[in-house]
Amino acid sequence: MLFTVKDMEKRPAREGERGQVIPSTKQICPCCGWKESTIFFDLRNVPVENNVMTATAEAALSFPLGDLVLAVCDHCGFIRNTAFNPSLLHYSSGYEDQQGFSPTFNTYARDLSMRLIEKYDLHGKDIVEIGCGKGDFLLLFCELGRNRGIGIDPAVVQSRIRGEAADRVTFVRDHYSEQYAHYPADMVICRHTLEHIQSTAEFLGTIRHSIGKRLDTIVFFEVPDVTRILRDLAYWDIYYEHCSYFSPGSLARLFRACGFEVIDISMAYDDQYLLIEAKPAAEPSIKVHMLEESIEQMNLNVQYFSSQISNKLEQWKQRLQQMHIQGKRTAIWGSGSKCVSFLTTLGMKDEIGCVVDINPNRQGKYIPGVGKEIVPPEFLKVFVPDQVIIMNPIYCNEILQLLNNMGLAPEVITV
Repeated sequence: MLFTVKDMEKRPAREGERGQVIPSTKQICPCCGWKESTIFFDLRNVPVENNVMTATAEAALSFPLGDLVLAVCDHCGFIRNTAFNPSLLHYSSGYEDQQGFSPTFNTYARDLSMRLIEKYDLHGKDIVEIGCGKGDFLLLFCELGRNRGIGIDPAVVQSRIRGEAADRVTFVRDHYSEQYAHYPADMVICRHTLEHIQSTAEFLGTIRHSIGKRLDTIVFFEVPDVTRILRDLAYWDIYYEHCSYFSPGSLARLFRACGFEVIDISMAYDDQYLLIEAKPAAEPSIKVHMLEESIEQMNLNVQYFSSQISNKLEQWKQRLQQMHIQGKRTAIWGSGSKCVSFLTTLGMKDEIGCVVDINPNRQGKYIPGVGKEIVPPEFLKVFVPDQVIIMNPIYCNEILQLLNNMGLAPEVITV
């Protein structure tokens, strides 16, 4: 069902709902400034941070909650959470989203680094990464190209910085702002950060202003692709931390509006990731990439998601309930954001026996909003699952190999 922000103000609250949607007159699009938007997905009481694990089950079950009210801009096609409150989030060293324990992901990161290094001749150059997390990608990038780096992120953990390039990389534990404009940059990298930013045009405008007249600077962003989320009804990729959702069209339009020329747009990682390469433009750019969809196509994608998502949720509820009734031991592999959203959106936890993760920094901690303890893969040798739900299909072969090495042969289900 589609309804406008105005309609949302009048709609009676359902049981369990919380928060109040801001009137439409104040809900201007942070990408283009347009005042009209259409709400198409409404979910209440979800954990405000999916990648902050807690020390106890009690803390996980009392984790702060927020509301998801997704709207699509009628003018530029940008999708955002109109109920987002940034004051509820506190990114810190306890934020754990590192993916570098997966061989599959490491191969992707290395291939991506080499492609960018060779394409733009980034050897012995200065690299700035905004939202560098624990620094894995920046360190790899500087190692492969013998580059120098500056990494900026409030979740940096200095004790986990290691590697051949560590002495050439400086990390700043902070949010990016114009106070860091003085750092030289032949390339600015920003991966899986823009979706966490509410004031999107302001953020990208700050980067453009920081670059100034250095028109040879290359800018590379990587974000989740909302087109796939809508098309595949991938509700597990919708969560509070992600207040902004981009398609090729909306991302390119934002970059052009902020003074950049789009060099290339591509999809990666089983089409989960949307990649954009750009450079600062001296004059407004009108170059449109072939992957950019129209506003009309975006609206069709939104309408499809809106009309089908209830059925998708009901199918998964019935499936998990049936497994539980049959006494089947079910494990979820992957404790990150997808898992948290998958379970909290369905409102289920007892139907799942355990949650597995290869990241040792997650093991022994608890999932926000669910209260399940995260266990290492070896736990499955004792648990002996009948079924394993893999939260990201791209890791399927990797996980099947680990299960086989442990002498386990459960039914494997991918979302």
